[in-house]
Amino acid sequence: MPKHKDLKRKVRSRMHKTGESYTTARMRLVEKKQAPPAVDHAALAGMSDDAVRARTGKGWSEWTAALDAVGAALKPHREIARHLHDVHGVPRWWSQMVTVGYERIRGLREMGQRRGGGYEASKSKTFAVPLTRLYRAFAAPRERARWLAGFDPVVRKATPEKTMRWAWQDGTSVELAFVAKGPAKSQVAIQHRKLAAKADAERMKELWAERLGALGRSLESAPRRKKTR
Repeated sequence: MPKHKDLKRKVRSRMHKTGESYTTARMRLVEKKQAPPAVDHAALAGMSDDAVRARTGKGWSEWTAALDAVGAALKPHREIARHLHDVHGVPRWWSQMVTVGYERIRGLREMGQRRGGGYEASKSKTFAVPLTRLYRAFAAPRERARWLAGFDPVVRKATPEKTMRWAWQDGTSVELAFVAKGPAKSQVAIQHRKLAAKADAERMKELWAERLGALGRSLESAPRRKKTR
């Protein structure tokens, strides 16, 4: 049969290259054909192996094996993150990121989906302004209106220059985190939560990308406040 002849041809080709016997070469080819495809953990997690290794000391395959060993796939999100922080010494923010990546790898959530089934949209951007100025662009209603026109979120909670939580007009929630990247550089990370469907998450991610671009233009054009003596 054609398939049988094709296998024989491949076996003889391998014998010529490796010096193996016919039986050994055939066995190796059959094993290779039957081997399951390699899992791209980084693609499933949504974050590169280099990035997670640089911050946590392990890559995705290592974290997956370590978490599988303690039955993490059957544990709630919070318990996995606590285990990573308390047992492995992973910083709190990165313990959350590793937990989310692991849950995606094990099929417990899709990209942009929360463990409980809802979806979220995440976006972050760094601006060439001090942290105080960036935070003010979100906290002061008049400044916020310059780049977020058409939307009027309600501030539910705020820790100055660190975090803020908004109630969005459709009943969803927006979490904001602010980080100084230097004396004249800062970053905001946005998580828009409680979205009903994946399409909603994709739509809000596009919206936040557009609005953060508008914020950048607003910060560039806004007059700088003079220092008082």
